[in-house]
Amino acid sequence: QHDVYFTDAATYFNIIRKADDWGIAGIALWRLGSEDKRLWSFISEDLSLNALEKKPFDLRKISTLNMTGISYIGDGEILDLVSTPKPGAVQFTLDKTDFSIANQKYIRLPEKYVIKRFGEADKKIALTFDDGPDPVYTPQVLQILKQEKVPGCFFVVGIMAEKNMELLRREYDEGYEIGNHTFFHPDMSAIGPRRVKFELNATRRLIEAVTGHSTILFRAPFNADAEPQNISEILPVAQSRKENYINIGEYIDPEDWEPGKTADQIFNEVVKQKENGNILLLHDAGGNREATVAALPRIIRFFKSQGYTFTTVGDLMGKKRAELMPAVNSEANSGFTGSGDYFFINFFYYGNIILNTIFSVAIVLAILRTIFIAYLAIKQRKLAKINAAELVQNPNQMVSIIIPAYNEEITAIQTIQSLLKIDYPNFELIFVDDGSKDNTFQVIDAHFGNHAQVKVYKKENGGKASALNYGIARANAEFIICIDADTQLKANAVTEMMRYFYKEDIAAVAGTVKVGNTRNLITRWQSIEYITSQNMDRRAFDLLNTITVVPGAIGAFRKAVVLEVGGFTIDTLAEDCDLTMQILKAGYKVKNCDSAIAYTEAPETVNMLLKQRFRWSFGVMQSFWKNRKTLLNKKYGYFGMIGMPNILIYQIILPLFSPLADLFMLISLVSGLFSLSAINNLTLTGFSGILSLHNGFGQVLFYYLIFIFVDIIFAAIAFKMEKEKLKNLIYLLPQRFFWRQLMYLVLFRSMRKAIKGELESWGTLKRTGNVKEAVV
Repeated sequence: QHDVYFTDAATYFNIIRKADDWGIAGIALWRLGSEDKRLWSFISEDLSLNALEKKPFDLRKISTLNMTGISYIGDGEILDLVSTPKPGAVQFTLDKTDFSIANQKYIRLPEKYVIKRFGEADKKIALTFDDGPDPVYTPQVLQILKQEKVPGCFFVVGIMAEKNMELLRREYDEGYEIGNHTFFHPDMSAIGPRRVKFELNATRRLIEAVTGHSTILFRAPFNADAEPQNISEILPVAQSRKENYINIGEYIDPEDWEPGKTADQIFNEVVKQKENGNILLLHDAGGNREATVAALPRIIRFFKSQGYTFTTVGDLMGKKRAELMPAVNSEANSGFTGSGDYFFINFFYYGNIILNTIFSVAIVLAILRTIFIAYLAIKQRKLAKINAAELVQNPNQMVSIIIPAYNEEITAIQTIQSLLKIDYPNFELIFVDDGSKDNTFQVIDAHFGNHAQVKVYKKENGGKASALNYGIARANAEFIICIDADTQLKANAVTEMMRYFYKEDIAAVAGTVKVGNTRNLITRWQSIEYITSQNMDRRAFDLLNTITVVPGAIGAFRKAVVLEVGGFTIDTLAEDCDLTMQILKAGYKVKNCDSAIAYTEAPETVNMLLKQRFRWSFGVMQSFWKNRKTLLNKKYGYFGMIGMPNILIYQIILPLFSPLADLFMLISLVSGLFSLSAINNLTLTGFSGILSLHNGFGQVLFYYLIFIFVDIIFAAIAFKMEKEKLKNLIYLLPQRFFWRQLMYLVLFRSMRKAIKGELESWGTLKRTGNVKEAVV
């Protein structure tokens, strides 16, 4: 037992109490900083007897003791918090005669932060890497460690690990230790306990789900020093200890994270600090780490040459990796929460790979198709010039031009007037009003009812196909041309199409459709689509006799063949597509005529566009399903082996997955930027990491940029073939991006209708009559 005498708050109180009675000028404190801090609660008070009799001092103000500062036990860079601040308590006995403290009893002694430091070892070095995994630098670090046969410990940031789960798994599979470096890399001294818990648990659960093992190793962002000196530095240690982590500090820090630091500077700093401790801090992410990667082999060889042994953090702690990273036990990985975490993270991990693969495959397929179509179109154009002599030179067979209409009073007059100006010598016009609700029939009948070349009919509404069949039944010619009521033909269009019926087995000829009302962005985008998609496809597939759609806006047919295959069918919304497929199935040929040009009125609003494209999309699906037995059937030649797979892959399957791929790209970019922000690396170097070919997003973006490049070249070829102004290509990039989003809506609505088995009428669009008169 020892008796200890010391000056504390009670002593100060009694001395000042007497001094105030004596009326001294003041008191002095020596030495400042070593005093009992409770002194400051009464040093400025009047403690004279007279004052205390009027207003006694509340001794409860000095009955609580608090200790500040941090005490350390042991040596090393591994930190374990063994004690946290706890207040002490003192019980006072007051002498009520003179208001002095007669006695005091320490009920409980105060405690302060006490950190146990351990892990010190002679001639041993543990390599640790923070902020990863990074798709560019982490693989290089792993390769160096493997070549040099040295261990390492990786303190991972959750948001980086989430984006590079394959690297996290590789780190564990190759035998390295993994520690927790929070999820978003915050300054833990500046966030609350709930956020701290999230930061630690989110990363731990990610590590567990990917590797099947947990971790008790932790290093705080911004506070990796092995000797915290103030509360802001000790807080991360205390907070993580509550979550059962051991803090891993460091004494060797070359500060390789500093921008512009060279490999030589990093190496020299390490050499200078080699005697400081056993744990070396480097970074494998968070910025440009080329200098770190370059310095790492030199650092390893230097320590080896100095007789050092490279070891693990676990070895410094006297533990094996299995103890630092225990297998996730059944309780942690079972039940709703545990199995849910495991399922979600693995679902995200493999889903990420699947989406990446789908997107990459889709882009590659799109590139291959674009090149294939361009090649065929160019070849077809050359062959067409060579075989031009085979075409009928001056065709004069009678032609019946059929114009079905439904609520087309605005455009129909203009259409018929343009048809009467064509240069073909022998034709009749058959106008069929399909039960319009407006004045279409009355207007047309009033203008052209007595015209010798125009026949005007009205029937009950039955759809476009029924109107076409009605007109075919009243056609006097062996050849029929079907056009839409909103379409105008160039003067030579009929002549050019009729020249292609130079063989008996040619049953149909597809004309070239262009947008005649390029008045706004929507119609300009459609114009690009007609030129680069529909028209180019028909040029290419002409070579293989696998044109699957003779457009309703302008198409010529042998009447006998149309009747042979059953005419236009009423069980699909794409009657032109279905008829074309029936003709191909019957063994006939379908040709493309790029010189027969029709100008159609394209929808000028998004709503009208979606309505039209839904009809087309749903109709193509119906036609495909109706003729599905031809798919990959050699009996039907290129139609079955190329035409039908083309529809299935490029018009149905890939568009269904494209929204997911676009969403994946967007999420990858946003999360990548967020992760850079989290580790304070919103720099050009950080962006280059996101765009690197070492990660999924970079690879997908690379393929996508190649596709855009190929697409621009393809579009330029198409524009040149169509003799269009190349300056209009400036609308191509926004068209490609926004147009696809609109088509997603169309496709999903079509799929929903197809699954539900619903049908729709041919659905007229609101016409404006803005198609310019066809150029003669």
